[in-house]
Amino acid sequence: MYAIVEIAGQQFKVAKDQRVFVHRLAGEEGDSVSFDKVLLAGDGDDITLGAPAIEGALVGAKITRHLKGDKVIVFKKKRRKGYRVKNGHRQSLTEIVIEDISLKGEKKSSKKAEPKKTEAKKAASKPVKEDEVSENLITRAEHRVEGDMEINVDKLLHSIGTAAKADAEDLKEINGIGPAYEAKLNEIGIYTYEQISKLKAADREALSAIDGITRDKIEADEWVKQAKQLLKNK
Repeated sequence: MYAIVEIAGQQFKVAKDQRVFVHRLAGEEGDSVSFDKVLLAGDGDDITLGAPAIEGALVGAKITRHLKGDKVIVFKKKRRKGYRVKNGHRQSLTEIVIEDISLKGEKKSSKKAEPKKTEAKKAASKPVKEDEVSENLITRAEHRVEGDMEINVDKLLHSIGTAAKADAEDLKEINGIGPAYEAKLNEIGIYTYEQISKLKAADREALSAIDGITRDKIEADEWVKQAKQLLKNK
């Protein structure tokens, strides 16, 4: 049996006896903890979906130790300003071991069960196979953990505007954007300083789906401010 559960703001796919590293939890080593934000649970062919969480479901775990993650170096530099700041960061983590996954009286949906025949529902929406729904939810949750969430590119480009590849500018001029990030931004259609300068809060959050890029990074490195300055200097 496995479950998709939200722990300390993150979503994990867990199973009994699995060890998981999560953001620091309150409690001492050896304490038992439980989590009730269970989004999905699966046992063989039986899939239980939450809306968004499964009512009455619990994932029990035990805190095994508190520790810190690998050190991350954060270096900030402003061109032609003589500004350089170097900081180190180690994320506080807690290791837990999953002890139990329980569902209390929840209705289960089986992949073998036949879908309800409702004419109104058929007219209102396209039928979707249950196994496709459950697999899609599992995949989205796993991607969210791995930092590989999907981006609504059309919505993003509608907000910041579109640009042709032929008009591409050197985004590496923006502190915090290296060759790898530039290539990833180009892949989704971001080529110019003007597009970067129009990033709103929701757009920065959307870009957090790109591996390595976070909203905090965009704001800390002042991508928008730098892009506006580069536009003025053109």
